[in-house]
Amino acid sequence: MIKRTSRREFAGNLALTAGTLAVSVRALWAQKARSSLVNGVQLGVQSYSFRDRSFEEAITALVEVGVNSCELWQGHLEPKNLDREALRRWRLQTPLSVFEEAGKKLKDAGITLNAYNYSFKKDMTDEELQRGFLMANALGTRVITASSNPSIAQRIDAHAKKFKTRVGMHNHAQGGKPDEFDGPKEFAQAMEGASPFICINLDIGHFVAAGFDPVEYLDQHHARIVTLHIKDRQKGLGPGSPTVKFGTGGTPIKEVLQLLKTKKYRIPANIEHEIRDQPAMEGVRESLDYCKQALA
Repeated sequence: MIKRTSRREFAGNLALTAGTLAVSVRALWAQKARSSLVNGVQLGVQSYSFRDRSFEEAITALVEVGVNSCELWQGHLEPKNLDREALRRWRLQTPLSVFEEAGKKLKDAGITLNAYNYSFKKDMTDEELQRGFLMANALGTRVITASSNPSIAQRIDAHAKKFKTRVGMHNHAQGGKPDEFDGPKEFAQAMEGASPFICINLDIGHFVAAGFDPVEYLDQHHARIVTLHIKDRQKGLGPGSPTVKFGTGGTPIKEVLQLLKTKKYRIPANIEHEIRDQPAMEGVRESLDYCKQALA
């Protein structure tokens, strides 16, 4: 059953979120993040990797693990357990100062925000679409990544052009499911007739699971790729192709990173930890070490 939220509860959630983000970052992080730029390749983390903790705790984890670049998952700022309408109201009514403060916390911790993950969906109003761009810009980035639908690419593009903000469409291994980003076909469909602000957030693990070659695609379409998600999967869909530890699946992670290095493609490579039975800190550290060795 969907939980309904009263106006009083909604206002309380809004105030709680603003209050939480107002905590001084200097009291949480005495030392800034170490650089994770390796041989010209910017390694980072999709903060969804630390979905088991709060925004502030996720920043602490990023600093401790040793990265200075991240793609911020919207779930680290949005309240949990709101129904669809309550979440819509939160997005439209939350002061942009909340996002400015969040961006400042990342900056003060020495972390560059390479993208804000705000997933545009078909049921969003134009105002809700626009709000994603306002949030991203307030955070301090001109790049959004989105698990979205090809059919609304033109609606998104209208706002992307207005705000001069690139939107990287995120792919999943969907097996040809209608109106979902599966691979090259859907990327091409979204970009056809669109401005250069409609781009790609290439998840190389999902790309392999769906049966495609991320090395070839990256080399051919690097100009429209704004970020990479780095994970390891085998070819195949569903439970038969789970996310596994780096180097144990079928994803050419080393080859992708070497291509970034040799061709000097300035595309952030964001580790996304999705192995359920491995703690996030352990998994991200192992993945980061693997990526550093691949770039040596």
